[in-house]
Amino acid sequence: MAATPLSPFTPAFASPKLKLPSVSNGGGRRLHIVPPVRAEQGGSQLQYRKLGDSDLTISEITLGTMTFGEQNTEKEAHEMLRYAFDNGINAVDTAEAYPIPMKKETQGRTDLYIGSWMKDIPRDKVILATKVCGYSERSSYIRDNAKVLRVDAANIKESIEKSLKRLSTDYIDLLQIHWPDRYVPLFGEFTYDTKKWRPSVPFVEQLGAFQELIDEGKVRYIGVSNETSYGVMEFVHAAKTEGLPKIVSIQNSYSLLARCKFEVDLVEVCHPNNCNIGLLAYSPLAGGALSGKYLDLNSEAAKRGRLNLFPGYMERYNKSVSKEATELYVELAKKHGLTPVQLALGFARDRPFMTSSIIGATSVDQLKEDIDAFTSTARPLPPEVAEGIEDIFKRYKDPAIL
Repeated sequence: MAATPLSPFTPAFASPKLKLPSVSNGGGRRLHIVPPVRAEQGGSQLQYRKLGDSDLTISEITLGTMTFGEQNTEKEAHEMLRYAFDNGINAVDTAEAYPIPMKKETQGRTDLYIGSWMKDIPRDKVILATKVCGYSERSSYIRDNAKVLRVDAANIKESIEKSLKRLSTDYIDLLQIHWPDRYVPLFGEFTYDTKKWRPSVPFVEQLGAFQELIDEGKVRYIGVSNETSYGVMEFVHAAKTEGLPKIVSIQNSYSLLARCKFEVDLVEVCHPNNCNIGLLAYSPLAGGALSGKYLDLNSEAAKRGRLNLFPGYMERYNKSVSKEATELYVELAKKHGLTPVQLALGFARDRPFMTSSIIGATSVDQLKEDIDAFTSTARPLPPEVAEGIEDIFKRYKDPAIL
């Protein structure tokens, strides 16, 4: 099949060993452009994309690990890591706060499990991403001597030193701010509450701390998470005016149940011809809700699911309006011979602004189903499926908003 040239808005696809040609975007930035090969239904492989302005070529699935150390043992974690990397995934995302839910007695255990696995893996075969906590009064136990977590030089330095030790490595490929130092609506909140504004660590100061780590060879690239268009633009502006490192990625929630917060303006901000920031989408299955398993609360799958194991956790995906939308997406999938997982992950995979979807699992079987959803369904999803998705979206715009 002849390859179709990329539009400027389509992320570049490439194999990890492919040297990418580049063209100018007219503003001085060199954009890596390669023609994608559209996979036929069945038997295709994972594809790879450039992450923003970095030289990282990342698989379209990143392995999420927040269950390691809470729902998963070290042995189970290693089994999933091996399966992921044996099947084309080359990126792992963790955080100093993991596992989730956050608890003092388990904090850091996820990193330790990954670190013990990495001792036997060539370091250059793994794109390792982690996250430093944002502002928090409740999680000060993460630091040695702190009453409040902040994204300042001292906190960032302590965070990275501990992360490197737990992960058994001497550098991190992508260090992200888990959530901002300043107040922003988080985790299902939609409206900015002006009364919650508070003084925050200046963007320049945050970037300056990251610059030191890059200079020391401990960090290669930096990114943000749970960020807004204002925050992204402030980071980009500070980097440009002060000669500091530019963020290359944004890790935000994105799924069939949570689209608007990213699509309204962050898509434009992150466009390759604007700021060229890659989206690493977390919760593309909405915490497992889009698999349909929580529609029958008496099913074994629902009883084992995290939304039931941890009451109140990700409640935005478990409320009635979210379930109504989920039921319609499940019906749409069945109508077109797809599983709910294939529909949800196929949708995320096909978005023109997607770089990599962060997929978490609690078993190898779950992980296999998720990878198969990327490789065994048509690229893109058939037009009638896409139209069905948009019809439901018109009725249920972001039902996961709290």
